[in-house]
Amino acid sequence: MIKIAHAGVDDAAVIVAITRATWEPTYDPILPVGQSRYMLELLFEERKIREQIATGSQNYLLLYDGDKAVGFAAYAVRPENSDVYKLHKLYCIPALQGKGYGKALITAVEQEVLKAGKSILELNVNRNNKAIQFYKRMGYAVAYDEDIAIGPYWMNDHVMRKVLI
Repeated sequence: MIKIAHAGVDDAAVIVAITRATWEPTYDPILPVGQSRYMLELLFEERKIREQIATGSQNYLLLYDGDKAVGFAAYAVRPENSDVYKLHKLYCIPALQGKGYGKALITAVEQEVLKAGKSILELNVNRNNKAIQFYKRMGYAVAYDEDIAIGPYWMNDHVMRKVLI
């Protein structure tokens, strides 16, 4: 049985562990090795996750299958536009993908956005990431493309958007 709960600062290590289990299979085929490692270390340091949760700069949801955390999502209001929320992260352990966990997580985030009185959720996804098809099935459409400098590398992303009802 699955359950979704808000993560606390003590859950940061679990979030990092899920990320590490997911990162290589997801990004190594589509990013240069140096970029993949750089981004993993930059974005998913346990201290940073704890800080994001503690300050509320990102809200985290953990998905449990029984007692085991197998996925998470992170989201927040866009600072430059408080009418729009951004899904920053959505990761499920690869061996367990296809069981509806991603759908459950993104639906939970959408419900949180609606509870906050907002109706737009956006996300960035690498233009070569096979998750694009998942997001399309969930009702997201490409709004525009953007290239974002990250250290000495570039993230080449689609920005996908869904108007929630």
